[in-house]
Amino acid sequence: MAFSESKRRTSPPFLPNLLVTKQTKQKRKEKSLMNIRQGYVFSFEDAINLQPRSRLEIILATLDFDDVITVLSKNNEKHRGPTGYLVEHKLKALIAMRVYNMATFTELVERLTHDPVLRYNCGFDVFGKVPSIATFSRFYEQLSQSEVLSELFNEQVKTAESMGLLDTSSIAIDASKVDANEKSVPRKNINDDGQSANWGSKLDTNGNQITWFGYKLHIATDVKSELPVALSITPASIHDGIVAESILEECNSNLNSKPQYYLMDAGYDQKSIYELIRKNYKAQAIIPLNHRGAKEPPEGLDWDATPICSAGYRMTYWGGSNGVNKFRCPHVMGKCDCPFGSSWCSASNYGMVVKTRARQDSRLFTVPHRGTSNWKLLYNKRTGVERCFGRLKEHLGLETGLNVRGIKKVKTHAYLSEDFAYSLA
Repeated sequence: MAFSESKRRTSPPFLPNLLVTKQTKQKRKEKSLMNIRQGYVFSFEDAINLQPRSRLEIILATLDFDDVITVLSKNNEKHRGPTGYLVEHKLKALIAMRVYNMATFTELVERLTHDPVLRYNCGFDVFGKVPSIATFSRFYEQLSQSEVLSELFNEQVKTAESMGLLDTSSIAIDASKVDANEKSVPRKNINDDGQSANWGSKLDTNGNQITWFGYKLHIATDVKSELPVALSITPASIHDGIVAESILEECNSNLNSKPQYYLMDAGYDQKSIYELIRKNYKAQAIIPLNHRGAKEPPEGLDWDATPICSAGYRMTYWGGSNGVNKFRCPHVMGKCDCPFGSSWCSASNYGMVVKTRARQDSRLFTVPHRGTSNWKLLYNKRTGVERCFGRLKEHLGLETGLNVRGIKKVKTHAYLSEDFAYSLA
């Protein structure tokens, strides 16, 4: 008894409590460490995948660049510098540049440097280096010297049609200005080689004259989806009507089903365009007549090619089909009170009938007849191409984001923008 009491006195009375406290702290520390480790159960890639897909990710998942990568990789087998960057990754970075409307390669490199998520989406090492400005510049030059982006665009058009995204019954064609990213040159010093930037002018929707130095973007657009089906880049000095033939050819090459109507503004009012559309593509051109500098209409016709009866009245349109328009006596139709009556022109109670045929003059005689409600309804659909231009310029950098020089690089910029427009459809 004495021994045990003495033994208990030799040990500090607080030791059991101290041991419990140390054990508790140790357990808490281990639990805390477990909680810390729990935060890293998912990898960086898994964490990204748990987040909602960004617009860029959706676009990259939609586009098929296999053919582009194959062609460019053959020409890019030897990488410059200590690090070789895959064609696929550099191409995705250019896509991101257009999606986020970055103006320069400097901005792109800076964004990639400070944004690991963007690096991951483009395929670059999340914790590694990114391509330099010079690397992207060389790659862009390589793209501009090839036709792979135009081929990609053509395949996208075919795919969209097969998926039912395109209506193709009516196609709108127009051109829009693209300012050059370079110092303007006086007209007398212009290198008029069909490839260099040049001076252009056109009237805006209010009739005001617009002059610019640069290029023109010519596109054909499906009016229902407002998606482009053909495009071309020319110096600004090239007239819209000159490019129409190549645009029509590309449009028909890309589409399996052939359009019924081609909608254009008065700048395309050329007889050769009407003839080309009617004879080669078995379709109808819907184009307003351009009266600037025009001669008097042929005898017996009004300005819109409506026949004038012998009494001087406009005859009444009575429908059209198969390239033939039918017009009836306006007196019989109650459109006027002719002092001679209907018998002046015809002994029939039906009244005089005049037919116009597109094969006689495909410019003057259109089906439906120019100016009718059906014609106006078709022509009003042409505004779809203007909205397409607006999206390309405002959201995809075709105007403010143009940072390249030379017609080939401008065309590459346009194709990149058009491709992404499809990916957002």
